[in-house]
Amino acid sequence: MSKRIVAENIKLKRAYDSAGSGDGTRILIDRLWPRGVRKADAAIDLWAKDIAPSTALRRWFGHDPARWHEFRRRYSEEIHRHRDRLGELRSIAQRGRITLVFAAHDEAHNDAVVLREILLGRSIPRGAHLRRSGAVHPT
Repeated sequence: MSKRIVAENIKLKRAYDSAGSGDGTRILIDRLWPRGVRKADAAIDLWAKDIAPSTALRRWFGHDPARWHEFRRRYSEEIHRHRDRLGELRSIAQRGRITLVFAAHDEAHNDAVVLREILLGRSIPRGAHLRRSGAVHPT
């Protein structure tokens, strides 16, 4: 059985915030490089863009808090299709602190929040759900 990751080992930080000595391994988890951030200043150790939300899902969500629960469910399904990358991130977090770096302005409703929940073993509903008008799955 794999070693459980303690919550303190996974921090979240915006790409526009300065790197800190307590960040540990800094992992950019967005598909696109953050606007206006120089690579030299970002102090990114790993760019895991393959585990970021798909372009279609990112565009559908549009950081609309009303779509948050459905985004979490859909993104969780996408993450679980990348088991190798997910396992790699879990392994790094089991060895020490990691910081999931993201560009979104909304610190409560973004891909880093969902990925952190999954890495910590918290369940995100993946089964039946209510379809709201306008909540059509991106193709």
